[in-house]
Amino acid sequence: MRRRALLALLALPGCSLLPERPYRPVQRFTLSPPLGAARPAPRRAPVLLVRTFRAAPGLEARGLRVLEADGQVVMEPWAEWVAPPADLAEEALRRQLTASGRFAAVTAPGSRLRADLVLEAELSGLEAVRAEGLARARLSGLLMTEAGEAGRVLDQFTVTGEAPLSGTGPAAEAAAMTAALGVALEQVEGRLATATATGRR
Repeated sequence: MRRRALLALLALPGCSLLPERPYRPVQRFTLSPPLGAARPAPRRAPVLLVRTFRAAPGLEARGLRVLEADGQVVMEPWAEWVAPPADLAEEALRRQLTASGRFAAVTAPGSRLRADLVLEAELSGLEAVRAEGLARARLSGLLMTEAGEAGRVLDQFTVTGEAPLSGTGPAAEAAAMTAALGVALEQVEGRLATATATGRR
């Protein structure tokens, strides 16, 4: 009898023994630092091949990462990037280097255009640090000439960009991480400029 009464109760419209949870949409953010004005490349500027970015452990996922005061990294619930952050960082670097005017072209793997230089890079860090009120982005890279067995390493580097947190919540954290990535990309551009200038001497 009790079972029949329970089934009858569940059959009533709107009746449920499970607690209802309000729907909460996932917030998605772009990782696209703003670009400055594009500059034309000089004659005989090199062609740069940017290989597919690697992602350090933990950065394969799209979730926004937050570094807690105890050093633990957690994912911000209900908030993520529109794509894996390493893919977005790679695209942002391509756009910045193309606009920099330092290269005749910035190509991707599979391009038929012969490259003079090759850049291999890894997104090794991207997180909001609440205890310090800032966000950090770290990139490591290797720049080399593309000349078969005669190729040589021009530079190996690690750069870190930082930007202040202007508020709380995922939107402020995503904005700060995007700004931190922009600072790191500017440092990468500077390292490539120095390395290519030295390599031509």
